[in-house]
Amino acid sequence: MLLLITDTSGRNGSVALVRVEPDPHSIEVIEVASLTGGMFSAQLVPQIAALLSDHGFRKSDIDAFVVVSGPGSFTGLRVGLAAIKGLAEILKRPIVPLSLLELVAVASRAEGKVAAALDAGRGEVYVGEYEVSGESAKVVRERLLTKDEFLSAAQHATVATPDEKLAAVASGAGLSVFLVAFPGAEAIARLGWRKLQARETVTPEQLEANYIRRTDAEILAKVSS
Repeated sequence: MLLLITDTSGRNGSVALVRVEPDPHSIEVIEVASLTGGMFSAQLVPQIAALLSDHGFRKSDIDAFVVVSGPGSFTGLRVGLAAIKGLAEILKRPIVPLSLLELVAVASRAEGKVAAALDAGRGEVYVGEYEVSGESAKVVRERLLTKDEFLSAAQHATVATPDEKLAAVASGAGLSVFLVAFPGAEAIARLGWRKLQARETVTPEQLEANYIRRTDAEILAKVSS
Protein backbone atom coordinates (compact mmCIF):
# COMPACT_ATOMS: atom_id res chain seq x y z
CA MET A 1 0.00 0.00 0.00
CA LEU A 2 1.33 3.42 -0.96
CA LEU A 3 0.74 6.34 1.42
CA LEU A 4 1.33 10.00 0.68
CA ILE A 5 2.35 11.86 3.85
CA THR A 6 2.18 15.66 4.17
CA ASP A 7 3.05 18.01 7.02
CA THR A 8 2.67 21.74 6.41
CA SER A 9 1.93 22.68 10.02
CA GLY A 10 5.30 24.26 10.77
CA ARG A 11 7.63 26.95 9.54
CA ASN A 12 8.95 24.40 7.06
CA GLY A 13 7.16 21.32 5.81
CA SER A 14 7.59 17.95 4.18
CA VAL A 15 5.96 15.51 1.82
CA ALA A 16 6.82 11.82 1.70
CA LEU A 17 6.03 8.56 -0.04
CA VAL A 18 5.73 5.56 2.26
CA ARG A 19 5.13 1.94 1.41
CA VAL A 20 3.30 -0.20 3.96
CA GLU A 21 3.24 -3.99 3.85
CA PRO A 22 0.50 -5.30 6.16
CA ASP A 23 1.81 -8.89 6.30
CA PRO A 24 4.48 -8.99 7.55
CA HIS A 25 3.93 -5.51 9.01
CA SER A 26 6.59 -3.11 7.75
CA ILE A 27 6.88 0.57 6.91
CA GLU A 28 9.33 1.78 4.27
CA VAL A 29 9.91 5.50 3.83
CA ILE A 30 10.66 5.70 0.11
CA GLU A 31 11.62 9.38 0.07
CA VAL A 32 11.01 12.57 2.00
CA ALA A 33 11.07 15.97 0.26
CA SER A 34 11.41 19.19 2.24
CA LEU A 35 9.15 22.19 1.68
CA THR A 36 10.41 25.72 2.26
CA GLY A 37 8.35 27.89 4.56
CA GLY A 38 6.37 30.59 2.80
CA MET A 39 6.46 28.67 -0.49
CA PHE A 40 4.15 25.73 0.22
CA SER A 41 1.59 26.82 -2.37
CA ALA A 42 4.24 26.85 -5.11
CA GLN A 43 6.10 23.72 -4.00
CA LEU A 44 3.67 21.15 -2.64
CA VAL A 45 1.92 19.85 -5.77
CA PRO A 46 5.11 19.91 -7.92
CA GLN A 47 6.99 18.04 -5.18
CA ILE A 48 4.28 15.40 -5.03
CA ALA A 49 4.43 14.99 -8.81
CA ALA A 50 8.24 14.76 -8.72
CA LEU A 51 8.26 12.15 -5.96
CA LEU A 52 5.80 9.97 -7.83
CA SER A 53 7.65 10.33 -11.13
CA ASP A 54 11.10 9.72 -9.63
CA HIS A 55 9.96 6.37 -8.22
CA GLY A 56 7.88 5.22 -11.16
CA PHE A 57 4.46 5.86 -9.61
CA ARG A 58 1.36 7.60 -10.90
CA LYS A 59 -1.16 9.56 -8.84
CA SER A 60 -3.57 6.63 -9.14
CA ASP A 61 -1.06 4.42 -7.28
CA ILE A 62 -1.65 6.39 -4.07
CA ASP A 63 -3.85 4.29 -1.79
CA ALA A 64 -4.41 6.81 1.01
CA PHE A 65 -3.36 10.23 2.27
CA VAL A 66 -2.03 10.89 5.77
CA VAL A 67 -1.94 14.57 6.67
CA VAL A 68 -0.88 16.47 9.78
CA SER A 69 -3.93 18.70 10.31
CA GLY A 70 -2.48 20.93 13.04
CA PRO A 71 -2.02 22.75 15.23
CA GLY A 72 0.35 25.17 13.56
CA SER A 73 0.67 27.70 10.78
CA PHE A 74 -2.67 29.01 9.50
CA THR A 75 -1.36 29.57 5.98
CA GLY A 76 0.65 26.36 5.82
CA LEU A 77 -2.25 24.22 6.98
CA ARG A 78 -4.70 25.87 4.59
CA VAL A 79 -2.39 25.29 1.62
CA GLY A 80 -1.52 21.72 2.58
CA LEU A 81 -5.04 20.59 3.33
CA ALA A 82 -6.44 22.23 0.19
CA ALA A 83 -3.99 20.26 -1.96
CA ILE A 84 -4.87 16.97 -0.28
CA LYS A 85 -8.59 17.69 -0.50
CA GLY A 86 -8.24 18.18 -4.25
CA LEU A 87 -6.16 15.05 -4.86
CA ALA A 88 -8.33 12.87 -2.63
CA GLU A 89 -11.48 14.10 -4.35
CA ILE A 90 -10.09 13.29 -7.79
CA LEU A 91 -8.66 9.91 -6.81
CA LYS A 92 -11.48 8.90 -4.44
CA ARG A 93 -8.99 7.93 -1.74
CA PRO A 94 -9.37 8.09 2.07
CA ILE A 95 -7.66 10.75 4.19
CA VAL A 96 -6.25 10.18 7.66
CA PRO A 97 -5.89 13.48 9.57
CA LEU A 98 -3.45 13.48 12.48
CA SER A 99 -2.93 15.91 15.33
CA LEU A 100 0.70 16.87 15.81
CA LEU A 101 0.01 16.77 19.54
CA GLU A 102 -1.15 13.15 19.35
CA LEU A 103 2.01 12.25 17.44
CA VAL A 104 4.09 13.81 20.21
CA ALA A 105 2.11 11.99 22.91
CA VAL A 106 2.59 8.62 21.21
CA ALA A 107 6.30 9.33 20.62
CA SER A 108 6.82 9.66 24.39
CA ARG A 109 6.12 5.93 24.89
CA ALA A 110 4.77 6.91 28.29
CA GLU A 111 1.74 5.21 29.82
CA GLY A 112 -1.28 6.90 31.34
CA LYS A 113 -1.84 10.64 31.38
CA VAL A 114 0.37 12.51 28.93
CA ALA A 115 0.41 16.24 28.25
CA ALA A 116 1.87 16.82 24.79
CA ALA A 117 3.20 20.36 24.43
CA LEU A 118 4.27 22.53 21.50
CA ASP A 119 5.42 26.13 21.47
CA ALA A 120 2.58 28.26 20.06
CA GLY A 121 4.48 31.57 20.14
CA ARG A 122 3.20 34.70 21.86
CA GLY A 123 4.14 33.13 25.21
CA GLU A 124 1.54 30.39 24.73
CA VAL A 125 1.59 26.62 24.47
CA TYR A 126 -0.46 24.13 22.45
CA VAL A 127 -1.34 21.40 24.93
CA GLY A 128 -2.91 18.04 24.17
CA GLU A 129 -4.06 15.95 27.12
CA TYR A 130 -4.14 12.23 26.33
CA GLU A 131 -4.58 8.84 27.90
CA VAL A 132 -1.81 6.77 26.34
CA SER A 133 -1.61 2.99 26.25
CA GLY A 134 1.10 1.42 24.12
CA GLU A 135 0.92 3.03 20.69
CA SER A 136 -2.63 4.30 21.18
CA ALA A 137 -3.61 7.71 22.53
CA LYS A 138 -7.13 8.76 23.47
CA VAL A 139 -7.58 12.50 23.39
CA VAL A 140 -9.08 14.16 26.45
CA ARG A 141 -8.79 17.69 25.05
CA GLU A 142 -6.48 19.99 23.12
CA ARG A 143 -6.21 23.66 23.97
CA LEU A 144 -4.12 26.82 23.93
CA LEU A 145 -2.68 27.81 27.32
CA THR A 146 -0.28 30.29 28.80
CA LYS A 147 2.92 28.73 30.12
CA ASP A 148 1.71 29.06 33.72
CA GLU A 149 -1.63 27.43 32.80
CA PHE A 150 0.26 24.65 31.02
CA LEU A 151 2.43 23.92 34.06
CA SER A 152 -0.67 23.81 36.25
CA ALA A 153 -2.62 21.56 33.85
CA ALA A 154 0.28 19.10 33.57
CA GLN A 155 0.77 18.59 37.30
CA HIS A 156 -0.60 15.04 37.24
CA ALA A 157 0.65 14.02 33.81
CA THR A 158 3.86 13.17 32.01
CA VAL A 159 4.92 16.02 29.73
CA ALA A 160 6.03 15.13 26.20
CA THR A 161 7.54 17.77 23.92
CA PRO A 162 10.11 18.11 21.12
CA ASP A 163 10.88 21.65 22.32
CA GLU A 164 13.96 21.87 24.52
CA LYS A 165 12.94 25.18 26.10
CA LEU A 166 9.49 23.89 27.05
CA ALA A 167 11.08 20.72 28.39
CA ALA A 168 13.43 22.80 30.56
CA VAL A 169 10.56 24.93 31.88
CA ALA A 170 8.48 21.86 32.74
CA SER A 171 11.43 20.06 34.31
CA GLY A 172 12.27 23.16 36.34
CA ALA A 173 8.72 23.11 37.69
CA GLY A 174 9.25 19.58 38.96
CA LEU A 175 7.25 17.82 36.23
CA SER A 176 8.14 14.47 34.67
CA VAL A 177 9.30 15.22 31.11
CA PHE A 178 10.08 13.23 27.98
CA LEU A 179 12.00 15.20 25.34
CA VAL A 180 11.00 13.49 22.07
CA ALA A 181 12.16 13.84 18.50
CA PHE A 182 9.93 15.96 16.28
CA PRO A 183 7.63 13.51 14.46
CA GLY A 184 8.99 12.60 11.04
CA ALA A 185 7.56 10.72 8.08
CA GLU A 186 7.94 7.26 9.64
CA ALA A 187 6.18 8.24 12.87
CA ILE A 188 3.40 9.96 10.93
CA ALA A 189 3.00 6.96 8.64
CA ARG A 190 2.96 4.49 11.54
CA LEU A 191 0.15 6.27 13.39
CA GLY A 192 -1.65 7.01 10.13
CA TRP A 193 -1.53 3.37 9.12
CA ARG A 194 -3.05 2.25 12.42
CA LYS A 195 -5.87 4.76 12.03
CA LEU A 196 -6.40 3.73 8.42
CA GLN A 197 -6.77 0.10 9.50
CA ALA A 198 -9.27 1.23 12.15
CA ARG A 199 -11.16 3.18 9.45
CA GLU A 200 -10.54 6.48 11.24
CA THR A 201 -10.64 8.41 7.98
CA VAL A 202 -12.42 11.44 6.56
CA THR A 203 -13.66 12.52 3.16
CA PRO A 204 -12.31 15.66 1.44
CA GLU A 205 -15.42 17.54 2.60
CA GLN A 206 -14.80 16.51 6.21
CA LEU A 207 -11.10 17.39 6.33
CA GLU A 208 -10.54 20.46 8.50
CA ALA A 209 -7.51 22.16 9.99
CA ASN A 210 -6.98 21.70 13.72
CA TYR A 211 -5.90 25.27 14.45
CA ILE A 212 -6.74 25.35 18.20
CA ARG A 213 -5.84 29.06 18.19
CA ARG A 214 -8.36 31.36 16.54
CA THR A 215 -7.15 33.57 13.72
CA ASP A 216 -6.40 37.25 14.43
CA ALA A 217 -9.42 38.16 12.30
CA GLU A 218 -11.70 36.00 14.46
CA ILE A 219 -10.28 37.52 17.65
CA LEU A 220 -10.76 41.07 16.35
CA ALA A 221 -14.29 40.28 15.18
CA LYS A 222 -15.20 39.01 18.66
CA VAL A 223 -13.66 42.06 20.35
CA SER A 224 -15.52 44.49 18.08
CA SER A 225 -18.88 42.69 18.36
